[in-house]
Amino acid sequence: MQKDSLDLLQFIAACPSPFHTVEASSSFLKEAGFTELAMSSTWELMPGERYFTKVYGSTLLAFAIGEKEGPLRIGAAHTDFPCFRVKPQAGIKKEGYGLLNVERYGGMMLRTWLDRPLGLAGKVVLRSGKVFSPKVKLVDFGRPLLTIPSLAIHMDREVNDEGKLNPQTDMLPLATISGEELSETFFLDWLAKELEAAPEDILSYELSAYPLEKGCLCGLQEEFISSPRLDNLTSTLACLKGIASAEPKDFSGLRLIALFDNEEVGSGTKQGAGSAVLNQVLERIYSALDRTREDLWADIASGFMLSVDVAHALHPNHADKCDPSHKPLMGSGVALKQAAAQTYAGDAEAIAIIRGLCEASDIPWQAFVNRNDIRGGSTLGSLASALVPIRTLDIGVPMLAMHSARELMHKDDQASLERLLASFMGA
Repeated sequence: MQKDSLDLLQFIAACPSPFHTVEASSSFLKEAGFTELAMSSTWELMPGERYFTKVYGSTLLAFAIGEKEGPLRIGAAHTDFPCFRVKPQAGIKKEGYGLLNVERYGGMMLRTWLDRPLGLAGKVVLRSGKVFSPKVKLVDFGRPLLTIPSLAIHMDREVNDEGKLNPQTDMLPLATISGEELSETFFLDWLAKELEAAPEDILSYELSAYPLEKGCLCGLQEEFISSPRLDNLTSTLACLKGIASAEPKDFSGLRLIALFDNEEVGSGTKQGAGSAVLNQVLERIYSALDRTREDLWADIASGFMLSVDVAHALHPNHADKCDPSHKPLMGSGVALKQAAAQTYAGDAEAIAIIRGLCEASDIPWQAFVNRNDIRGGSTLGSLASALVPIRTLDIGVPMLAMHSARELMHKDDQASLERLLASFMGA
């Protein structure tokens, strides 16, 4: 097994929620010699050093400061992924069964979540002695707790023809069965027992149901990676490895990665790419280095950002869904994404620069655009670059089954993406 594939599968297993992704990223950066900063503290920074900061537990920014002034390079990705989030009063008692009331998060392919063992992970907020400082506990119960059973074909003869699912009535996970003795507060009672806390001390939670099966290699030559959460932990890990490879003694200027939350629901949150957080962190860095806002604006104008997210590969059973002259294949390199509507960020110069960087480092690449009659997805590049007006290009690994409970990519593309981020950060 290639090291890049093993690293990715281990990283994904450690990241069942955005909060865990930030914690795993923090551990990675600390091992690489980065110093943690608190957003709520005053920063004292030194050229030649590397730092990171967490934003509300689910977003992380890390940066390395060159020993000399020079160009600004930014890599951006996101920590979140489509899933089911548990609602506040979650327990539903129905016909002797205990179901959980959940809410869709992001653009899910609902049918792919049926009949799978699901775990629960996220954070629980507990009562403390200070109202404005409640106790936050990160949790991953790490075992199969839920499942969403299909309705048998004998009771739904049209399932293979229609198969439409209602997220409120068809997709509530089954949690337990205890007949008439089941309490209306069964989920809160279970959660309190797991945490060894009183039910009344659980003030709130942000918990996600996630597919418990681990990722693996598959294919006759083990050429594919099949795993939950490839979107967008492939890019998150590539950004982390890229910034970790950037030694301040080897470059001038500033290298930064931003791992945002909430991309799957539009990025318009205090920790999303549509917020002021990237601009605020840049201003704090320049201020701590005794550099002016004019210096920052000049560096933004001459800088570059890679927005790193997954791309659509050609599907062998649905080749007609691709643009006739742009058919990215898994295993053929990083996709450089373009859209005239700017749902993907980029311009001719941006494409030329990254194409040149790929060719200089012998990194395979391919172009991606959507068909004219199919509205593709979007990502955080256009939002972030509108707030921080820096030249930007959207890139990513081509994959199949995007937004499924389990996605598919080629293992060689992860290595290509990581090499590109390392070259970009070192340039």
